[in-house]
Amino acid sequence: MNALNLRPSPIAGTWYEGMPTPLAARVDEYIADAQLPEISGQVIGVIAPHAGHKYSGRVAAHAFAALRGLSPDLVAILSPFHNFAPYQLITTSHQAYATPLGNIEVDQPALEELQKNLDIPISPIPNDKEHSLEIELPFLQRIFHNGFKLLPVMVHAQEEEVAKKLGLALARTLKKKNAIIVASTDLSHFYDQQTAHIFDHEMLRCFESFNPYSIFEAEHTGKGFACGHAAVAAAMWASQKLGADNIQILNYATSGDVTKDYSSVVGYGAAVITTKRNTSRLKQK
Repeated sequence: MNALNLRPSPIAGTWYEGMPTPLAARVDEYIADAQLPEISGQVIGVIAPHAGHKYSGRVAAHAFAALRGLSPDLVAILSPFHNFAPYQLITTSHQAYATPLGNIEVDQPALEELQKNLDIPISPIPNDKEHSLEIELPFLQRIFHNGFKLLPVMVHAQEEEVAKKLGLALARTLKKKNAIIVASTDLSHFYDQQTAHIFDHEMLRCFESFNPYSIFEAEHTGKGFACGHAAVAAAMWASQKLGADNIQILNYATSGDVTKDYSSVVGYGAAVITTKRNTSRLKQK
């Protein structure tokens, strides 16, 4: 069997632990410490932050702890793309993502199916430096012990139309699959703690409203901010089509809660997307 063409990690050893044993221990600690409220309904997906683990890991762990007990075959991750690229939607051109915890294979047939369902090109690029998608992978590797595959999409175009088309196409792609959706986003950036709380709670309220249009309205009017707002909106549209009817905020904090510097902070929120309907899509362990 030929070796997989791997996307090497540009952030292991800086944004998170670079060696397998300490990385696994740190992620396991975050997940074990996560205190979840009662979650009712079947989990369709989660929303998680994407800063370095020491800053947002404890918040992110609440989202991934909500996935305990599930055993998906496929995880679709929607994230922003923070770097320059002349493309609206981006994916990796590699066959798998490499982290210190091992490799996660990209589900090429699912990616091809998504592209067939979508009239916007998903452009594959090599050696991307995007952290917002990769930073979630060690959590998935510690939560899911089966050989799940990845459907990675980085959303560069922050337009409502692009997000909606992606979301509806993703729903068609995942409809008969044993899959989970992960939306990656941070909240406001570099305001003082008090101001960040105002902006962040408005954006989290938009998340809980399960109205993707409200996310764009908050962003465009300056009432709230999320660098992955289009990725979250796309995940909402996809989840709704898959039967989801509720988004529950699980945890919120800022970088200031870690660094104790409250003069300029980044906001982090974790949420779970659920349905009260029994869709029988997801396998239990």
